[in-house]
Amino acid sequence: FCPICTLPIELPVADHSMSFPCCTTTICKGCHMVAQKRRMYECAFCRAPFPKNDEEELALVRKRVSKKDPGAIMYHAHQYYHGVILQK
Repeated sequence: FCPICTLPIELPVADHSMSFPCCTTTICKGCHMVAQKRRMYECAFCRAPFPKNDEEELALVRKRVSKKDPGAIMYHAHQYYHGVILQK
């Protein structure tokens, strides 16, 4: 379920949702699209600005991982496995 609109996210979830490194919350692409139409260029869930580069993204994710956030651990593992974020 999307935490913003509370509607179920269609399957496969990866095709119909987005996850952001600031809060590692998964929201539906519809809510993300509406946020962008309203000119909100930050996370639609926590309102944090998007990281400007990979180093900032890695720092955000590592901060959440250090707090033992399971969503952040999964996000980091997924990004690392697919080579999206390089570990430093």
